[in-house]
Order: sequence, then C-alpha cells, then structure tokens
Amino acid sequence: MNRFPVWKYIVIALAMVFGLLYTLPNFFGESPAVQVSSAKATVKVDTALLGRIEQALTAAAIKHQGIALDPNSIKVRLSDTDTQLKAKDVVLRTLNPDPADPTYVVALNLLSASPQWLTSLHALPMYLGLDLRGGVHFLLQVDMKAALTKRIDATAGELRSLLREKNIRHGGIARNGDAIEIRFREEPVMARARELIRDANPDLQIAEAPVEGGDRKLTVTLSPQAERTLLDNSVKQNITTLHNRINELGVSEPVIAQQGADRIVVQLPGVQDTARAKDILGRTATLEARLVDISQEAQAAVTGQGPVPFGAELFRQGRGAPVVLKKQAIFTGEQLTSAAATFDENQRAAVAINLNDAAGRVLREVSRENIKKPMAVVLFERGRGEVLTVATIQSELGSRFQITGMESPQASGDLALLLRAGALAAPMEIIEERTIGPSLGADNIRQGFNSTLYGFIAIAVFMIAYYLLMGVFSTIALAVNLLLLIALLSLLQATLTLPGIAAIALTLGMAIDANVLINERIREELRNGVSPQTAISTGYERAWGTILDSNITTLIAGVALLTFGSGAVRGFAVVHCLGILTSMFSAVVVSRGLVNLWYGGKKKLTTLSIGQVWKPTGV
Repeated sequence: MNRFPVWKYIVIALAMVFGLLYTLPNFFGESPAVQVSSAKATVKVDTALLGRIEQALTAAAIKHQGIALDPNSIKVRLSDTDTQLKAKDVVLRTLNPDPADPTYVVALNLLSASPQWLTSLHALPMYLGLDLRGGVHFLLQVDMKAALTKRIDATAGELRSLLREKNIRHGGIARNGDAIEIRFREEPVMARARELIRDANPDLQIAEAPVEGGDRKLTVTLSPQAERTLLDNSVKQNITTLHNRINELGVSEPVIAQQGADRIVVQLPGVQDTARAKDILGRTATLEARLVDISQEAQAAVTGQGPVPFGAELFRQGRGAPVVLKKQAIFTGEQLTSAAATFDENQRAAVAINLNDAAGRVLREVSRENIKKPMAVVLFERGRGEVLTVATIQSELGSRFQITGMESPQASGDLALLLRAGALAAPMEIIEERTIGPSLGADNIRQGFNSTLYGFIAIAVFMIAYYLLMGVFSTIALAVNLLLLIALLSLLQATLTLPGIAAIALTLGMAIDANVLINERIREELRNGVSPQTAISTGYERAWGTILDSNITTLIAGVALLTFGSGAVRGFAVVHCLGILTSMFSAVVVSRGLVNLWYGGKKKLTTLSIGQVWKPTGV
C-alpha cells in the first residue's frame, strides 16, 4: 500500500544530486580578477592581446591563477586584492601608453571560485543584485525636447530633398519652433506640394498659414500621435544602445529599465568607481556615411603637404591611415532599419544595409551623382571619429544596398553589429546617482542569510516537537525544497536581491504548510480508527487536492506580479513562483518517499510517530 516504485526513488535521488551540484558553486565565493575589454568599437580583444597581457604580468613577476578569453573581454584571475591592484596598474600601463586616448578598459572584477569541473557542467553561482554586491545606481533623464528638435531638423531636410526630387519650386524651407514653414509663390504649386508631403509622410500635419508679403506658406508639424511614438522610441533606443555598450564591459547582470515616460534606471552591480561608471554610460556612438574628398587639396592634406580643404575633415582609418572626408553626412546610424553580414555575388564578405525611406531618397540622389567615387562609414565615439570602412559606389543606391570589400566574414559581422548598435536617439542627463559599498552588501547578505537560517531552525524545532518523526520527515523535505530552489536560481543565473531573500523566507513558511496539512489529515484518519498504513495513504491522497488548490491560487498571484511588476517586484515574483513549484514536489513527493521508506515495509504497523492523536471519547 505504501511502497514507492523504484523509478520514483530514482527521480528523488536525481533531484537531490541536481540540487547539490547546482547549489554547491554558491559556497565557493569569488576570486579577485582584472578584466580587459575594448574601449573602442574598432579594436578587438583577441589571442594576441592575451599574449601581451601574459608577457606584461610575467615581466612584473605577478603570478596569476588563470587567464581566459571570452568574446568581449579577457579576465585574469588573481590570488588576493593586493595582487589584483598591482596587476591592474601593470596591464593599464602596458595597454594604454597614452592615458588621454585609452584603447582598452582595464577594470577590477570578481569571478566565481568554483572548480573547473563544476563550471564545465554550467554550475555557476547566482548573480547578486546591487543591494547585495554593491555597485552604482543612476537615474537618467532623457531630453525629449532635444529628440523632438532632432526629428524636426531631419524632417526639414527630408522635405527639402523630396521637393527637389519632384522639381517643385519653393521660396525656402525654415524651421520656426516646433514647426516647419515652406513658402510658395503660386497657389497650384503649393497645392501640389501639400498633396506630395501628405502622401510621403502621413505623420505630418499640414496647415496653410496666412499670406505674408504676397507669398503663400505651408506650416508642417508632427501629429500628436507621432510625437508620442517618437518619445517612446527615443527612450527604447537609448535603452538598447546602453545595453550594447555596457554589455561590452561584462558587468554581471546590469539593470537598464525605463521608469516613467522619460527616465531610465541603470544599475551596475560590482562597480564601485562612479567616475568610471559615468564613462561607461558615455560610451555611445554615432555613425555617419560621408563622401571621400578626392580633390588635389585633400590628397595634399593626406600626405601632410597642405591644409585640410574647407568643408572637409581629416580622419584615421584602420592602423592610422589618414583619409579626408566631406563634412556633410549622407545618412546617420539612426536612419538604419537593419544591417546584416552577407556575401556578394562573388561570395565575398559584405554587409547588407537597409535605410528608411527618407535616407534612401538622399542616398539615391548622392550616389547617382558620385558613381565610381568612394564613400566612407565613420564611427564617432567620445567626440572622436574613426573610419570603419571605405567603399566605392558602383551604381545608384537606394534604401537597400551592400558594403563590399570586407576582409573576412568576421569583419563584415563586426561592422554589421556596430551599425545595428546605433546612437542615442536623445541626450540624457544623470539626475540621481548612488553608490552602495561592498561592505553594506556583505551586511545585507549576512542578515538575509541569518533570517532565512533562523526561520528554518524555528520551523524545524516546531515540526519535530509537534509531529515527532513525521516532523523530521517534513523538515528534511523542507531542506530539499530550499536546496532545489537555490539550484534552480543558480541554473537560471537569476539575480538575487533582498526581495529575493524575503521570497525565500516566505517560501519556507508556505512549503511547510503543505506538510502540516498532510500530517493533520493523517491524524484525522487515525482518530477515525483506521490502521496506520491506511491513514498514511489516505492522508496524502486527501491532502493533495487542498495543497494543489492553494498553491495554484498563490502561483496565479506570483505570475501576475511577474507580468506586471518591475525591478524588485519581479525579483520577488521569480523566487516566489519557483519556490511554489519546488515546494509542491518536496512536500508531497519527497516527504511521501521518506515515509514510505521508513514505514512502508512494516506489515504489522500499530502506531505512527506523529505526536499526540486526540481521539473522541469512546473511540
């Protein structure tokens, strides 16, 4: 009656092994490390750089405990913090001889100290949130006025190109506040222009202004819906760009989220240097496409035999080769809709570019007039421009074209990634900043751990005192629940915060409630005079329905918090939902397995160690 099949015990054993393996990394702590990543989008981290770092450390007689290369950075593991600081200074001097123009970012970091065999199983410790690990918190305000101004300026240029392309004569296009004014001398020409603008851009509102000085005037403004869409997209694009830049530094679980209509919260756990964090946030790039100046004056400037011509600028390409570009941009990174690595008709690496309609019209006109002439893509970062690639215009281009002549598929993939990264849609200002020290984070961890531990001990003492041996089984099941919960959080690489610790403590109380229901149902069956074996079987079966109903309703509330909440609320909800799932398994399956293992083989069982069973008088 109370025997588990072998496969159920195998499932319980596998769950225990899983819990131990994936919980274990959280007890090894972290090792100090130095992390090296690229400070420029055109500079890559590779094996050659790894060799330079090893040589520099060897020359300085600094021993390391391992050095690893990942796609975005190189991490050097060290024995203690003093060696970590020395290694950082050595690597910084070696890689950045000019502090004013750093090529690489050298930062302090912490790496998991788990053994290699655990890491190979993807058994990694949980990430710690800002309140547990320490770090910096920023609240940024997006300048929506600047975003609107930028859009209006771009719209004015688009309208100018559109009217020129359709040979519609006008008396000038000028911006007046948040409106664009277009003057005409003839009524039929103005009517034609009005229809053309309405068809080309339905987001614009067009009105006829009073006649001044014999001229007719159209006033063009963005519709309210278009303004709201622009502001929403500006915030979302800024969040995406910040993600792209911050992820290059390998910050563990950065939090970048929208708050309100025009604010962005940025949390960088583990970063203690506020100045460096601001520099990270400032690592946003602007991309522009420009024509190469091939005049004799420009060639003289390239060779250093003359000044840069008026209306042009001197840039560097690749390993420092100079190139002179015209100042006027053909299109910018924010006008790209997509960029992907591909191959041309000769199976050579290339980048496929898609532009929006307005940029496509401008490029079509410029390329038609400059066939067989070179065009360059420039990346502006920290106010400095660097040429990514120079390609020759082979034919008239439009909204879709290819950049060919890439050295390798990897080069085309890197360029496509840079193009997709885009630029900030609107400038931002830091309106709040906080730094949480690692000592405060350590205190939070200790207090959170102690609260969970003391809660577990209190529950265990009560259960064992009240339910005796059955209470022992319940306590073991509760420990398995805690083990599985931490293992799942580690496997999913969830970020543990103080609300998450509170959810773990709450899960303990909710999980033991199922065992209380089971034990009381067994007691009720014993009071009714049934045999102990039948009481065990009936108690678990009848308690299961109640346990399932209560946990499902609680899970629905947790899913609602996870869906509609944000920040700390979502962190609480994740732990809460996982805890419900693990508690149902441990309270029913694990505890039943222990009870069956202890009592199931006793055919003449007369009593259960489940505490005092009060029977009605006369029973």
